[in-house]
Amino acid sequence: MARTPYVDKDVCISCNLCVDSVPEVFRLDDDGVAEVYDPAGAPEDRIQEAMDACPVACIHWQD
Repeated sequence: MARTPYVDKDVCISCNLCVDSVPEVFRLDDDGVAEVYDPAGAPEDRIQEAMDACPVACIHWQD
């Protein structure tokens, strides 16, 4: 079973890095905070790269 990414919105600083790197999965919500809108929009390795690059480590895997 595939893992599902999620964003801890209380930690997100709205840097837009995840949106820029994997726009098929991440977007900014109406409050300007990152969210996952299509968890299956990209391969796990690309999502992991966005997680690793996040300056506040607010993106995680939910099993």
